[in-house]
Amino acid sequence: MNLPDYKNIKIAFFDIDGTMIDIGSRKITPNMLETLSGLQRNGIKICIATGRPPAILPRFQGIDFDAYLTFNASYCYTKEEVIFRNPIPAADVQTVIKNAAKIHRPLALAGADRMGANGSDTDLEDYFAISQHNLEIIEDFDELSREEIFQIMIGCRKEEYAAVLEDVKGARITAWWDRAADIISATGSKGYGIEKVLEYYHLDRKQAIAFGDGANDIEMLQTVGLGVAMGNAGEDVKAAADQICGTAAEDGIFTYCRNHGLI
Repeated sequence: MNLPDYKNIKIAFFDIDGTMIDIGSRKITPNMLETLSGLQRNGIKICIATGRPPAILPRFQGIDFDAYLTFNASYCYTKEEVIFRNPIPAADVQTVIKNAAKIHRPLALAGADRMGANGSDTDLEDYFAISQHNLEIIEDFDELSREEIFQIMIGCRKEEYAAVLEDVKGARITAWWDRAADIISATGSKGYGIEKVLEYYHLDRKQAIAFGDGANDIEMLQTVGLGVAMGNAGEDVKAAADQICGTAAEDGIFTYCRNHGLI
């Protein structure tokens, strides 16, 4: 493989949980904050690429991201405008709700402006706890289900995936944790969202770098010119990446960016 041209990098994409933030501590470190600031000082755009909805994105003091790729990049936007939106087909939303009920699994629906659940279980509650957000059970869940839905979140194991997606045509599962799944549009992925953001900024994939740790980051790492897996990533994620940095807990991104002159 040819050596990366670090001086050509103009945009960086970051997953949140397990990448910018260590899942164990659930906090961003001063070095990670300095990394984000340093990249921007050097003219490199910084973007969040996450499975989280906009409502539960973290806010870091002194940091303004250039773009946000939420719902696994099914809803991408800047502070000024929406770049790309890719909701789940309405019929599939209703089918997933019925399928989940058959296997006695509650779920949460997320639109661009609000989200809510029709019940709770330990897996779904723990999923939300990772992002330090309480699961909210809402009375108007049926009304929400008829709105534009970008992501469905459900506690489940891999052996339950087939039951959850039975008769679903236009949605798919993407997962970063083995006790829950995110359901998004069948045409959606972090990689596809990144393509839209690069088009928006008139940048080439060779000018992009991305950092991630979960299975839902694989397409992202393969889409950019330089995909970097975290040291705490799974083996499948590392195999898909161009390079591997240290773990989130040991400030792997900070060390990587410093060593390669990005900050």
